[in-house]
Amino acid sequence: MTKPKSTPQAKRSDAIVKGPSRAAARAMLRAAGMDDDNFEGPMIAVFNTWTNMGPCNMDLDKLAVPVRAGIRAAGGTPVDFNSIAVSDGITMGSEGMRASLMSREVIADSIELAVKGHSLDGVIILVGCDKTIPAAGMALARMNVPGVVLYGGSIMPGNHKGKDLSVQDVFEAVGACAAGIIDEDELKDIEKAACPGAGACGGQFTANSMAMAMTFLGLSPMGVNDVPAVDEEKNKAAYRAGQIVVDCVKDNRLPREMITQQALMNAAIALSATAASTNAILHLLAIATEAEVEGFDIDAFDTISRTTPVIGDLKPGGKYMAFNLYEAGGSALIGKRLVEDGRIKDSPTVTGRSLFEEINDAKESEGQDVVRTFNDPVKSRGGYGIVYGDLAPEGCVVKLAGHGALFFEGKARVFESEEACFEVVQRNEIKKGDVIIIRNEGPAGGPGMREMLAVTAALVGQEIIDDVALITDGRFSGASYGFVIGHVAPEAAHGGPIAFVQDGDTVTIDVEARTINVDADLVARSKDWTPPKPKYPNGAYAKFAKLVGSASKGAVTSFPFDT
Repeated sequence: MTKPKSTPQAKRSDAIVKGPSRAAARAMLRAAGMDDDNFEGPMIAVFNTWTNMGPCNMDLDKLAVPVRAGIRAAGGTPVDFNSIAVSDGITMGSEGMRASLMSREVIADSIELAVKGHSLDGVIILVGCDKTIPAAGMALARMNVPGVVLYGGSIMPGNHKGKDLSVQDVFEAVGACAAGIIDEDELKDIEKAACPGAGACGGQFTANSMAMAMTFLGLSPMGVNDVPAVDEEKNKAAYRAGQIVVDCVKDNRLPREMITQQALMNAAIALSATAASTNAILHLLAIATEAEVEGFDIDAFDTISRTTPVIGDLKPGGKYMAFNLYEAGGSALIGKRLVEDGRIKDSPTVTGRSLFEEINDAKESEGQDVVRTFNDPVKSRGGYGIVYGDLAPEGCVVKLAGHGALFFEGKARVFESEEACFEVVQRNEIKKGDVIIIRNEGPAGGPGMREMLAVTAALVGQEIIDDVALITDGRFSGASYGFVIGHVAPEAAHGGPIAFVQDGDTVTIDVEARTINVDADLVARSKDWTPPKPKYPNGAYAKFAKLVGSASKGAVTSFPFDT
């Protein structure tokens, strides 16, 4: 007896390729090399953030080749798109750094428009520099279309005089040069040696932090993001990722099945255990907002940090780089430690296997000391603190990487911009005990919430980072460390109390008590306040400033808007 022919399952791309009415669309697709077989199978967006403006994303065009091959091998048809990417490291300390956080929103929007605009069945997103990674997670959460995030990988360490280098060392050398500790020739030598080729910045900075987050959220296959950019295994990982995204379409594995409150907690715990970038807080909150997840807010990071010791001895505060973590056992080894200690819970992943099944394959290199155990941690508490007070009624983020201090009190030194502060730092006019306040750098006021790495690195280079505190409504780079407090909300441009602090006010930060206060009547000072005139009257910067929300909720611009 002949088996009845099964009815093909409807797919998203049928909206553009199926039926007589779509003949014109098919004609155009045939001109692009497609045929009837392509129209029958899933159409997969290969969404790239390639650019040769810096090392982070410059090999993503090459990485797309095995991705496409994997998609075709699994029965799909790859179609290519590309978006912008703004290099945080290159724009750091400049006007262009304002575009960094804005680019996260533009990239997420671009992914949505490319995929939904063409009714594609799935998407694999190739990412590198900092904001491209959360943008990918945000877009998948928003669209809820089958997809995979593929990180291009970390850069290899540079080397100077036998010491491994990252770009962090260059920023710190700028401060050391200004302080007379090294000369300009030594600075130039470090500059030339720090970045040997393709890949994102090499410590547990924002890119590697968010790549790990994608893995623990289940949006990236375990281990794929760990492989350095120039490692020969990267192409194999990319090919496999291409196959997996087709499987996601066929099995209808949806991002919101993975981006749950528990998965977000898992990611936050893994990041706290590696003293990751504080930017991860902003980005995970943004992804949670896009996925409409309830029960995950900024306070979760304080609870997690208090109960999660640091076991990854990684830069900026530790000894090792992402390449060393890969050799030691990668994200799976971090996961293994967390599972063994009962700190995370199982959740689904893009591979169809659970997170714990993926972690079970972890292989630990003999004698490695990059990842410690919870019985012998690098630090007894995690890398973040969330504090509130009359300076930050909606909260702010304390970065605890690289130091053990939980209390600081000192006199305010107030600056209206990053540049104004950096000039004073370069003149060696910041003194021990100062509480540096940089305001008007928030999401709307900046606009763009710039990172203060140039300032913090210069203070490191001058060897006073442990003796000052720095507070801002802007952000900090994943490479920053010291007693630094960012994401102050409400921001100065919206009339937040940080706008009314004056030079000489005593500021007290108590991480254990979760407080940040000023010995001044900030409410009285605010009575004659009027909103500052926007810095940009038109264009993308003005649009972002108008739409962006509070840093305490991820600084997103997407719907639903408050009514």
